[in-house]
Amino acid sequence: MCDTKTHPMEIPGEGIWQPGEPIHKLSIRVTIDIGFVVREIAVAMDDVPHPECPMAQAPMQKMLGCTMGPGWRQAIQRNLGGARGCTHLRELLFNMATIAFQTLPEDLLPDASDGSPPHFVGQCLAWDVNGAVVQRHYPAFVGWQPKAREN
Repeated sequence: MCDTKTHPMEIPGEGIWQPGEPIHKLSIRVTIDIGFVVREIAVAMDDVPHPECPMAQAPMQKMLGCTMGPGWRQAIQRNLGGARGCTHLRELLFNMATIAFQTLPEDLLPDASDGSPPHFVGQCLAWDVNGAVVQRHYPAFVGWQPKAREN
């Protein structure tokens, strides 16, 4: 993530940033296993507006062992929420589960063997249970509706 301004910006006591000069320049690299479990996480904070900002790198290690999937956002909030982490790093992490899923080769897509569709079916327009993508890849789930819970 890199943010700049089109005009000079001053944070009193911190500095002045010229147009086009990065205020934040942050990156995250996450290594996951085939089960989407975070095995390694590396953070770079090349440009930050406050000298305290880099202290937010160490808490990112609390995400080791967390799984990108259902509950991912809650795990981020639990481990890095509020003053325990950096808002910008959290925002980058939120979307990494979607990005990670895109890296899977097609032969590793979930096979829906438990009778339920993969977690992404019905979660976007392309994977609509009444759409062409589900028809092609998971025809058994065309029109699928979750079963009502019994009390």
